[in-house]
Amino acid sequence: MADMEMEEDHPRLILHNFLTEDECKELEFIHKSCSTIGYRPNVFSTTLSHLIATNSAHLIIPFLPIRDRLKEKVEETFGCEYELVTEFTGLISWSRGASIGWHSDDNRPYLKQREFTAVCYLNSYGKDFEGGLFHFQDGEPKTIAPMVGDAVIYTADGRNTHSVDEVTSGERLTLTLWFSRDSSHDEDAKLILLLEENVLHKSNNVPWSLLPLPASDNMYWFSPHQASNQDIGFDIRLGRLHALGFDVYYSRDMNFGSDLSELLMEPMQLARRDQLLDHKFVNVLHSLQIGEYVNLYDEQVAQFYFWKGCKSQAFTDEVQSGKAVRLSRSQSEKITQVNSIFLKDTKLVETVFQSADQCYFNLATFSAAITEWEGYSCKLHEEILLSLPQWRAHQAIYSVKFDV
Repeated sequence: MADMEMEEDHPRLILHNFLTEDECKELEFIHKSCSTIGYRPNVFSTTLSHLIATNSAHLIIPFLPIRDRLKEKVEETFGCEYELVTEFTGLISWSRGASIGWHSDDNRPYLKQREFTAVCYLNSYGKDFEGGLFHFQDGEPKTIAPMVGDAVIYTADGRNTHSVDEVTSGERLTLTLWFSRDSSHDEDAKLILLLEENVLHKSNNVPWSLLPLPASDNMYWFSPHQASNQDIGFDIRLGRLHALGFDVYYSRDMNFGSDLSELLMEPMQLARRDQLLDHKFVNVLHSLQIGEYVNLYDEQVAQFYFWKGCKSQAFTDEVQSGKAVRLSRSQSEKITQVNSIFLKDTKLVETVFQSADQCYFNLATFSAAITEWEGYSCKLHEEILLSLPQWRAHQAIYSVKFDV
């Protein structure tokens, strides 16, 4: 890790290779499978409280050691050891058209508690996206080209006024944290309460389920310039599945005279080209988590389904084995109906989300991926149950310290 020298007038520090590529990839998976519409046009976000609320609390585990390391580094750099609380943690991605002008991170009355910022880059300028360069108004370095694993930490006040160029292609992904000395804004205290309500309650009283529960549909609806018009745009869950080469199939008949907003909460299957996959998912968010997981880990987890060759015989063999069937005309019509409602502009989808390599698909490894995903989720859930008492105790110590 090579750190650049910090200027006194513009306190900031660049940390090269602060995160490993595996850490970045895991956070990228979480974001792409769980994100909602963000706070600015063409921006998507994933917060820890959102993960808990959508029954995906186990997915906050990968964040915890990174948060601790960043807070320690910020305290060490700016000479405020044991004084800070984490005010906010979030994954934020910027798609084509996203930008922000000159500002400081405490530039609103309700943001004055923010004292320090940490931004970790989870993918790279020039490879994963174009545009999106980060600029400081004064001091050095003046411009930062995001590179996977790098981080920048700086004071959140006017000494580090900054901007981000418009993203022109791809999706620029960051992990962003803000830190404060004001314990009333401690994110940990809020997260612990949410976890106790959502995780421990379910674990003690009902059979635990690791299956995601989607938020309200409006949190997933993307339209140009954040227009509220449902006649344009698309649902980002179906949009990301489309970018992976999948369509969504519901077996039940659709009555266009009724409210179809609950449809995406229902069991469904994935289709690929003219084939219907046999596996049934509890809802569209469940299928997206599986799809993004195996897409990002295709080389690490037995090359689950996007392989490098362009062979078709293996897929035909899988179809004949009964793991997939050819779509009937009526099934294809139902997929078309779903797309007409939730993917109103596929060209916009392809502009916002880059398509994955869809050259070759292997159903056997896709099935293996589902098993791998279930094991991954269970492991993280066990960790959250073990970590929560320690997290609560640590929080109690900090509360006493700040109350003194």
